[in-house]
Amino acid sequence: MNASNPARQRRPLRLAAAAARAIGLVAAPWSASAQGAWPDKPIVMVVPYSAGGPTDVVARMLAVPMGKSLGQTVVVENTVGAGGTIAPTRVAKAAPNGNTILIHHMGMATAPALYKKLNYDPLKDFEYIGQVMDVPMTLLSRKDFPANNFQELLTYVKANRDKVSLANAGIGAVSQLCGMLFAHQIGVQLTTVPYKGAGPALNDLMGGQVDLLCDQTTQTAPVIKDGTRVKVFGVTTPKRLSSMPNLPTLDEQGLKGFDVKVWHGIYAPKGTPPAVLEKLNVALRAALQDDMVKQRLAELSSEIVPLDKQTPEGLRTHLVAEIDKWGKVIKAAGVQAD
Repeated sequence: MNASNPARQRRPLRLAAAAARAIGLVAAPWSASAQGAWPDKPIVMVVPYSAGGPTDVVARMLAVPMGKSLGQTVVVENTVGAGGTIAPTRVAKAAPNGNTILIHHMGMATAPALYKKLNYDPLKDFEYIGQVMDVPMTLLSRKDFPANNFQELLTYVKANRDKVSLANAGIGAVSQLCGMLFAHQIGVQLTTVPYKGAGPALNDLMGGQVDLLCDQTTQTAPVIKDGTRVKVFGVTTPKRLSSMPNLPTLDEQGLKGFDVKVWHGIYAPKGTPPAVLEKLNVALRAALQDDMVKQRLAELSSEIVPLDKQTPEGLRTHLVAEIDKWGKVIKAAGVQAD
């Protein structure tokens, strides 16, 4: 009998639709509330390099004020290896919920040219939170190196190219790129000595085991200001540093156009919700206004980037430009790792 009554047949369908609408009305506020509750547990900030190195210093500097802004602890974890490519791989594959983020320097832009195969794509596998800071680099030598100024350094290196060792923090590290650009620009091949991090490289330089090192002021400023453990030949930025005004640039000493500064950015896995990204960006910008952070960065001769670069779009735009710039340099130098 029911089968012959169309009205009765439609009644269950109407009831089901009403129930679905009711569930939707309940579910929507719950979903918004759940998203609004983020973060509900500590956030892991992954660093591609060893503890105590320049990027690690920046990460730990930002972790406390960012955590304060977010209302959760930001835990710094060092995931080292493969020239800094393991950490981005880890974050690219992490759940896109904002609980795992990446801080990385310009290696994010150089990896596509340096490595034949990457397990991630810097332009496709990440969301962008914002750029952090620019860090100058300095060219140093062991304290008893024969040269006493930059011109003497050039003369000595060109005459003894087979004997001079150039330390770096490992393949893909900024110190490798800076040293590579220096050697390329003066037209010599130097013996490179890779280390597992900037800290060990600087320690061996101070101990006299290697001759030269080009590294970030976050690492080198304290020993330069100490004045007893290394020689310094110049800074890699076009302008002198306000914190060390007597230190000349490599550009003004003859390496025209030599400009290497390290920038850092913060990333999240692709698909992280926009509301979460916004909270992370607000926390980053708040951290960059923290008085202790600003004081510490000034001590390390580093500069906070302008406000327009502290944004997701600012970071992405800069990353695209840097991939193009360093791709050309690395290709010209003929350097590529497996």
